Amino acid sequence: MGNKLYVGNLPFSATEDSLQQLFAQAGKVESATIITDRDTGRSKGFGFVEMSTEQEAADAISKFNGTDLGGRSITVNEARPKAPREGGFGGGGGGGRGGRGGGGGQRW
Repeated sequence: MGNKLYVGNLPFSATEDSLQQLFAQAGKVESATIITDRDTGRSKGFGFVEMSTEQEAADAISKFNGTDLGGRSITVNEARPKAPREGGFGGGGGGGRGGRGGGGGQRW
């Protein structure tokens, strides 16, 4: 188990400071980050907390998972590594020009 925790279903009123204060009840908090929308700056409703030890992270999970924060039942579990993104714009899709006559080839 790692020290980094995923915290989901956060109320939009939550701040990084309030997250840090809450998780400090389970041990030393190395960092607390709330993920925000790149365009609007609004919270996306989840974040990450890094505890100083694996034991403190485990304590935080058992203490806070399912508890009420600002009227919402938060989810706390071990953060998984970020999945690698597929390259390019829009990821995937492929090849051809799609059937709308894109030049070249034989015309009927």
